[in-house]
Amino acid sequence: MTTSEHAADAHDLIRVRGARENNLRDVDVEIPKRRLTVFTGVSGSGKSSLVFATIAAESRRLIDETYSTFVQGFMPSLPRPDVDTLEGITTAILVDQERMGANVRSTVGTVTDANAMLRNLFSRIGEPYVGPPTAFSFNIPTSTASGVFSTGKAGGEVEKKVVRNQVYLGGMCPECEGRGTVSDLDLSVIVDETRSLREGAILVPGYKADGWMVKGFSETGLLDGDKPVRDYSETERHDFLYREKEKIRALGMNMTYQGLIPKLRESMFSKAPESLQPHIRAFVERAAVFVPCPACDGTRLNESARSAKVNGAGIADVCRMQITDAATWARGIDDPGVAPLVGSLLHLFDSFVEIGLGYLSLDRPAGTLSGGEAQRTKMIRHLGSALTDVTYVFDEPTIGLHPHDIQRMNNLLVDLRDKGNTVLVVEHKPEAIAVADHVIDLGPGAGTDGGTVCYEGTVEGLRASDTLTGRHLDDRVAVKDTVREPSGALAIRGATQNNLQGVDVDVPTGVLTVVTGVAGSGKSSLIHGNLGGREGVVVVDQGAIKGSRRSNPATYTGLLEPIRKAFAKANGVKPALFSANSEGACPTCKGNGRIYTELGFMETVETPCEDCGGKRFMASVLEYTLGGKNIAEVFDLSVAHAHAFFREGEAKIPAAHKILAHLEDVGLGYVKLGQPLNTLSGGERQRLKLAMHMGDKGGTYILDEPTTGLHLADVANLLGLLDRLVDAGKTVIVVEHHQAVMAHADWIVDLGPGAGHDGGRVVFEGTPADLVAARSTVTGEHLADYVGA
Repeated sequence: MTTSEHAADAHDLIRVRGARENNLRDVDVEIPKRRLTVFTGVSGSGKSSLVFATIAAESRRLIDETYSTFVQGFMPSLPRPDVDTLEGITTAILVDQERMGANVRSTVGTVTDANAMLRNLFSRIGEPYVGPPTAFSFNIPTSTASGVFSTGKAGGEVEKKVVRNQVYLGGMCPECEGRGTVSDLDLSVIVDETRSLREGAILVPGYKADGWMVKGFSETGLLDGDKPVRDYSETERHDFLYREKEKIRALGMNMTYQGLIPKLRESMFSKAPESLQPHIRAFVERAAVFVPCPACDGTRLNESARSAKVNGAGIADVCRMQITDAATWARGIDDPGVAPLVGSLLHLFDSFVEIGLGYLSLDRPAGTLSGGEAQRTKMIRHLGSALTDVTYVFDEPTIGLHPHDIQRMNNLLVDLRDKGNTVLVVEHKPEAIAVADHVIDLGPGAGTDGGTVCYEGTVEGLRASDTLTGRHLDDRVAVKDTVREPSGALAIRGATQNNLQGVDVDVPTGVLTVVTGVAGSGKSSLIHGNLGGREGVVVVDQGAIKGSRRSNPATYTGLLEPIRKAFAKANGVKPALFSANSEGACPTCKGNGRIYTELGFMETVETPCEDCGGKRFMASVLEYTLGGKNIAEVFDLSVAHAHAFFREGEAKIPAAHKILAHLEDVGLGYVKLGQPLNTLSGGERQRLKLAMHMGDKGGTYILDEPTTGLHLADVANLLGLLDRLVDAGKTVIVVEHHQAVMAHADWIVDLGPGAGHDGGRVVFEGTPADLVAARSTVTGEHLADYVGA
């Protein structure tokens, strides 16, 4: 038998038979190994159920089973996916869009080992010598041990050795404990210094100008209640704001006087936010701010760690540099003794640049990275890996990427494949689908209308197929012939947040404006940093929705309220019975539907509640029906099916019908009413927030990449929705990379020309037609190619 005919070479497919996870309907597929396979289909068609919940989940479960029984006892017990047969799977590495841990000490440098290499470098050649690598770590404090050690000897004699001081060097700043920031209060939110105390200078809830709390300041004799706060002397200002508790004689009695700031710290800011009344909690969240630590200037490091220099820069200076500049610094180090270390560091920096993240700095908090940036940062760990024949699973890796950067991402995926790995990608962008060796298209619809394989084969075959993805693969949106006239403008002057270089720009109102530019060019800094806090401006982003595991689209949108009342009226019982957070909740799982086992150092294990079967309600509650369905069955309806259910007949509820219409408008027809909010993607969360504001009158909306997670066929629906918002009198500002949204805009603001300090400037303002005609920017080039100009 020749090498090419070896029996081992026959195992070149991942075979899936009878997959039924979530909405999958007995799916059978064969995925070629050591190839790049892209999974396509509308949102909710079953892509993630097949790739993540079936293939990747079984791979992890089988790996866990290789550990000893003792070790497995400390690990979560993972259920076997609902599938008949899985053959040929290899070790799966998930590179998803989950935000990185929001630990205050996690930075880009710590999560990629860049800081570890820098600490070694500075400990070896830093001038002056400070100490071992730990002396440069902001997670380790400098500590001193002292005491007496006794050593026993033969014959009962004891030798005593006195250790006066043993110093263990760390680099942590003692003031901020390595966080880089310290908590402070924003005085502008607490006091209006243009007013006097009797005119309402104190803006704190409960401190009325004529109330007892304010009289404790204005009528004590220490302060002039009729003088504006800004005119106070230094002594008066100290007494008003910072004076510690002191017994004084005032208002005809003995009383305890305390400055406003220490009083607020005691009464409001030292308490758990959830224990405060909603209006007080809102005030606390506005007033409590974090500022750079004055002791370390936000570097997180103590003075000793900051003092050592290599090639003219301290470790804090290097961490603050843009990574492209840090790479230039590292190339200037000429010391043979650390050449291998510098080589590893340069390889890491070059990987950042190659993946399109050269604009980041190593001291950037990991929790502030977007989903797309977090996914690409995780990729860096695998680019130089010696592992081969593993399965890499990516979840829309092109999210947050300008068309200019998508080709670079494609090259990285192809490189991983060419090293002998199996690469599975869930994707919507045609540019990313184009590099696939194999395509699996799921659908035809979402939710219960999906879960089947519509097409398997090559990209050309997909293009020729009559599937929804195939029909829309070559869709192009033409540049508008006529654009709307703005009704005014939102002025931004001298913007300098992050990398912005004193930007002046007028964002037109009453039209659809798209703000674009390569990743890191300053789009979010410009819009969120300057317009986000203005009155009448609603920011609809992809951030996590405040709420617990119990929250779902029905509770979040207020949809549950009219449904509960309708159920109560139809059955002659209390509405509270139809809430899983109130009287109707299953007592075993307390309305969660699942039992959560906290394992502390391991992941939390969740299992369906055995008493209610995951339905969340007591059995007696499920006997009450409306329109032939009980409350658990209503929670299990998709938005589209619920919309039809509550439109007419016995279950007709106009209030619910209106909310469901908004949810369908934003493309969430496939989401179930009872689906936990923490299972929604960033794009789904954003569209859910948008649905909440659909009925508002007027105002300005800021949307952050609303095409995230949208299938090609749904982009046209989104454009129609944006048009309806503008036609209803709203100003819509969209931060976006998708060329279809750019082409459909009335006005474009393009930032660049590059990322980081190479960006931060407005390189074009005008209509899409002018941008295409000029081809003067990277965005203009790509948009012109897109529309075929």
